[in-house]
Amino acid sequence: MSTSEPPAWRHCAHGADPAADPVGCRGIHVPGRTACLAHLADADREAYLAALTPGSDIDHRGTTFSEPLLNALLNALRDPTTGHPRLGAAGFGSAAFEGAARFESATFERGAVFESATFKRSARFESATFERDAVFESVMFKGVAWFRSATFKRDAVFESATFERGARFGPATFEGAAWFESATFEDDAGFASATFEHHAVFMSAMFKGAAWFGSATFEGDAGFESVTFERGAQFGSATFKGAAGFDSATVKDAARFDSAIFEGVAWFGAVTFEGAAWFGSATFEQYALFESATFERAARFDSAIFERAARFDSATFEDVAWFDSATFEEVDQFGPLVCAGRIVLSGAKFGGPVTLLLAARRLECRRTRWSSTAEIRLRYATVDFAHAVFEYPLTIAAEPDPFVLTGGRPLAEDVFTGEYDPEVRVASLRGVDAAHLVLADLDLSECLFSGTVHLDQLRLEGACTFDTAPPAVHWRRWPPVRFTERRVLAEEHHWRASQSGAVRGWNVAVLGAGRAGPLQLAPVYRALRKAFEDGKHEPGAADFYYGEMEMRRHADDIPSSERRLLTAYWALSGYGLRASRALAWLGAAMLVTIVLLMAFGLAQDTPKQTATGTVPVGGGKVTFEIDKDDPQNPAGDRFTGKRFEKALNVTLNSVVFRASGQDLTTAGTYIEMTSRLSEPILLGLAVLAVRNRVKR
Repeated sequence: MSTSEPPAWRHCAHGADPAADPVGCRGIHVPGRTACLAHLADADREAYLAALTPGSDIDHRGTTFSEPLLNALLNALRDPTTGHPRLGAAGFGSAAFEGAARFESATFERGAVFESATFKRSARFESATFERDAVFESVMFKGVAWFRSATFKRDAVFESATFERGARFGPATFEGAAWFESATFEDDAGFASATFEHHAVFMSAMFKGAAWFGSATFEGDAGFESVTFERGAQFGSATFKGAAGFDSATVKDAARFDSAIFEGVAWFGAVTFEGAAWFGSATFEQYALFESATFERAARFDSAIFERAARFDSATFEDVAWFDSATFEEVDQFGPLVCAGRIVLSGAKFGGPVTLLLAARRLECRRTRWSSTAEIRLRYATVDFAHAVFEYPLTIAAEPDPFVLTGGRPLAEDVFTGEYDPEVRVASLRGVDAAHLVLADLDLSECLFSGTVHLDQLRLEGACTFDTAPPAVHWRRWPPVRFTERRVLAEEHHWRASQSGAVRGWNVAVLGAGRAGPLQLAPVYRALRKAFEDGKHEPGAADFYYGEMEMRRHADDIPSSERRLLTAYWALSGYGLRASRALAWLGAAMLVTIVLLMAFGLAQDTPKQTATGTVPVGGGKVTFEIDKDDPQNPAGDRFTGKRFEKALNVTLNSVVFRASGQDLTTAGTYIEMTSRLSEPILLGLAVLAVRNRVKR
């Protein structure tokens, strides 16, 4: 910053009341006179003003100007060709302007110094031109300060200035540096469409009213570090061609940067946004740095473009963070950050390899597109991944411990109270091509899978959990209903709960699952079974095989004969997966066989053999015919211990497909044949079920 001062400026003695006591006036003496302009005799004042010409240097520091006196001075300096005042070096330091100060369209050719001046009414500098430095340091503007369309060709210094009423600088042009460091704006500050061709420094400024910088252009660096915006900051459609520094700033109302263009680095580290933060459709051509920023209300970055890195390390979002339709062209890491509400990445696009580190209650990635490899590591979140598109491997994993920042410090998660479980849940994978998807350590109990393609190629790593069937026995008329515990999809929960007469325990509160029925769920179970088999998780594959068969049995498109066959398969052994059921049927079949054999199958006594023959006359060979009586049904007590032992022997041999060798009645023979056919099948189903549950 450079300043130029008119030569031979002199101060007169200090006094308490310059208007009443010209001897004590602090105003600079008029050249060749012994008083300031305000206290000159009328004849001397008129002579002085008459001697002035457009472009003359003036020095009236400390002078108190009434409105008529200032108008007379400016009229004496008015250029007849333009009709506007033209001043050379203008010294108004510590001057006091009692009335409206009208410097509209004035030209200050050799600098203007208003340092520590006081404008008690409005100060009007519209369309003024400052050819050299304009110094308004520590100026007090008690009325509205008008600088609309003003042109500052060198430095404009407003450091520590106070604007008690509105400040209007739009669309002023600052060709040199603009210094507003530690300035105080008590009312609205308007810089809309202003142009800053060099540095714009607002460091530690205080904006107590609204700050309007919409459509402003910052061609040099813009420094808003530690600035306080009490009634919002409006930077919509602003252009920052240099670095934009907002580190440690505080915005207590809405911050609007929508459609802003950041051609240089955008620094928002440790900024506190107490109101909504709008960055919709903003363009960040260089780094966008939001480390340790705090967003207390909604933060909107929808349709924003991040061409380079977007750093949100240790940022805190206490409400919703909107990044829908945003474009991340070269972002390699997003986070770690904390969000107490939702993070919306729906429709966003990631152009390169990226790692997302997020601790949030909900993450929405509907129709999000990844054009390269990606890893999403989460805590606390419920993830909606419906219709997401990724062309390369993508991993969604739960992070068991808090994220660690670069310096080794864990990420603070104060927004999550002890009631929140850091477990990560997936809400939907509908419409996703799962060929390149890896899920690790996730809760899939509420996940919607119908509509997912290549689901059989999904990789499940770690401890991925699913919902289960309702436990215990449910007495619903007769017979009682008992569901064996197994992994169940959320869509089956909803479908079963929506059926008439459904038992309690099936979850109906599954958002968006209403259209999936058995016909749609059967291939989903089949594909997930294949995924579990490829992962060598046979018990999990068995559960999904059970689910597939259940859906086939209840589907509307199968013939009644096939439905009956599947029902029998389910009832006898739970599709070859319920050993207890098959053993129960085997036990029941053996018991029935024993009872029937004791009642009808065992002969009363062991039939005796008789031999008959004829001796030929005259001797010779004798031929005997050996016969055996048919076994007789018992006539007495049929249920004796001895008969039970024989029946048990016959039944056990039938189970292992062996003949017992017992004498049976005709009915007993058929009973044994039936037993030898059915009971080995039931035994085989039980063995198969055990094998399916324990093999690896």
